[in-house]
Amino acid sequence: MPSKKVLIVYAHQSSGSFNAAAKDAAVEFLTAQGCTVEVSDLYAMKFKATATAEDIIGDVKNADHFRYAEETKLAWEGGNLCADIMEEQRKLTQADLIIFQFPMYWFTVPAIMKGWMDRVLTLGYAFTHEKRYSQGIFKDKKAMLSFTTGSQESMFSANGINGDMNVTLWPLQVLAPQIFWAPSHVPAEARGTMLEGWRTRMQGLLGENPLTFTPSDCFDGKTGYQLKPEVHAKHAGKEFGLTVGIHLGKALPPNNQMKAGV
Repeated sequence: MPSKKVLIVYAHQSSGSFNAAAKDAAVEFLTAQGCTVEVSDLYAMKFKATATAEDIIGDVKNADHFRYAEETKLAWEGGNLCADIMEEQRKLTQADLIIFQFPMYWFTVPAIMKGWMDRVLTLGYAFTHEKRYSQGIFKDKKAMLSFTTGSQESMFSANGINGDMNVTLWPLQVLAPQIFWAPSHVPAEARGTMLEGWRTRMQGLLGENPLTFTPSDCFDGKTGYQLKPEVHAKHAGKEFGLTVGIHLGKALPPNNQMKAGV
């Protein structure tokens, strides 16, 4: 992984947390492997989570009917986004790999991290209506979630009370996730084993295949981006649908959001 650049977007309030330990392990290991690592410590930065007109320097096009996506696109094109957004966009542009390190709150990322996504991934900069998903602007970058849960792994199973983790993670990922299951409920020795597993995985992280997603050209923009009839027909006789999110009314593919693509 020499000369690769890594951005860790980190969201935890405590330097004594397991998330902090996982973040520190990633910085130490990836730096030792020759990577350049930057960390956006969102709580330490007091990063603003709300997407508002304050994110734009100067006047907006339509103050009476403010539309964040369109206004920030214009501001990005004119170099008029506020400084914290522009700095995070700089880091993201330079990164080959982005790791989101966080505790799962209510089945998703913490609010401050969701605010990072809302504010930094602006229309025009991160995507356009024509360039998204497999044809997107960041198609050559890799990103992954590394997070802790408060519940045991069994509770996030297909039969568990929290529901299938594959479904929970469906819209968020590129690489398979690194999940630390309920570290606050296991002995220190087990937490150490978790971190060793994380270090082992990082040895080949940038060479991992992404998760399996249905390519954009399988959908017809003229019909509201529905699967093309020939693609649907091709999978009609198969046991499982294409992916967790696009399952064709069939049983959900097992571990579709948990294991690297093939």
